Amino acid sequence: MTTGQRIAAKRKERELSQESLGAELGVSRQTVYKWESDTSLPEIEKLVALSRLFQVPVGWLLGVEEVPEATEFSEDQLKLLEELLGRYQRAEQAELSQGQRAQVEALVGERLSGSQRPRRRWPWALAALAVVWAGWSVFSRLDRMDGQYNSLANSVNNVSHSVNAQVGSIASRVEEILKAQNDLTADYATQLVSADLAENTVRFSLRAVPKTYTPGMSVVFLADSGGEVREMEAAEEENGTFTGEMVCPLTDSITLSAVFVTGNTRQTQLLDQYQGLYQDSFPQVEPMDLSSMMYSERGKNGRFTLPEGYITVGGEGASVPAVNEALGVSRLREVRVGLFHNFQLVSWLEPCEKPDSFEGFAGQDFYRLDPMELDLAEGDDLAFAAVITDEYGRRWVSPSIPEYQVRDGEILWPEESVVYQKNTLADWGLE
Repeated sequence: MTTGQRIAAKRKERELSQESLGAELGVSRQTVYKWESDTSLPEIEKLVALSRLFQVPVGWLLGVEEVPEATEFSEDQLKLLEELLGRYQRAEQAELSQGQRAQVEALVGERLSGSQRPRRRWPWALAALAVVWAGWSVFSRLDRMDGQYNSLANSVNNVSHSVNAQVGSIASRVEEILKAQNDLTADYATQLVSADLAENTVRFSLRAVPKTYTPGMSVVFLADSGGEVREMEAAEEENGTFTGEMVCPLTDSITLSAVFVTGNTRQTQLLDQYQGLYQDSFPQVEPMDLSSMMYSERGKNGRFTLPEGYITVGGEGASVPAVNEALGVSRLREVRVGLFHNFQLVSWLEPCEKPDSFEGFAGQDFYRLDPMELDLAEGDDLAFAAVITDEYGRRWVSPSIPEYQVRDGEILWPEESVVYQKNTLADWGLE
């Protein structure tokens, strides 16, 4: 499993949506989506936060460490636990030992020896004192336990703060070392300046300072948008710095590089990579599968019968503000939800009103899956996905995660999900 798949699996175990997990960690849903689709890795402090939330080691999230198995208690440990439990149960029932009962009777006898009160009131006094003593004993133990817990919690917090500080320091040092080891540049920087969503382009500013400057050297900046490579010659400043701004197509993978040219020698240096910008420029739309096809079995006719079901889609009003102000976010024009077999369209679902049997789901649009029969083979995939069209006619696909898979004659979740990697129209056979 990849890091993204591990995060997605633990999120689903806790029944959290991507938006809910993002809120827990102080990031957007799209950031969580990038983690789960392995287009980016969480920052170190976010990895620490995820390990705390999911109660797993950071190494397990990164795939370099296994989760320790739960330790089983030995017979002696079980007997000790049973004895401790019995003690607390007896304390709660306010039972006194023979010695404690004798002490209480003697104390009451002294107090009432000269009294005119009838002896028949002794049992009431004994009972009252017994309850007081038992209550004091229980609360005293609870106070001690509470104090021990607070002490332990403070110790854990101190250790956590210390670890976080050390992790942050190490991360900064690693970043500095990697940048220093960049053997072609003494310094460099890139920045997203603006976006033209109507034209589906982005503008970057770039700067590169060669580690070894040679008179007559020139620099060419490259922008690879995954299929189209654009280049521009950088302007040389007086201090040996090369700068420039360039426009390239907006995609989910943009790589910026600098080519240092000296005579007939060309040396290329990677400057930066931008992932997920295209999908970040759309409003957040996350379909939620409320269908009941899970565990459907193959019928006697060899086909699967899919029952009526519903898919909800969060509208534009449910989206969070853009994480990158320079990029911006377009507005929705249309959302269509489809059922796909092996990532090929089976049918579009019809928009509908919220059924009376559903409560909540404020701001959600409902789509109905009509009952149908499908001929599915072992290993076939079924998935729901929302196809989004924005105000500029650009389209993007947001799948419901995870997909379904036919295994052992049933419709189940797959052992390893791949649907999160599919966001283009071509991935879903729509172009």
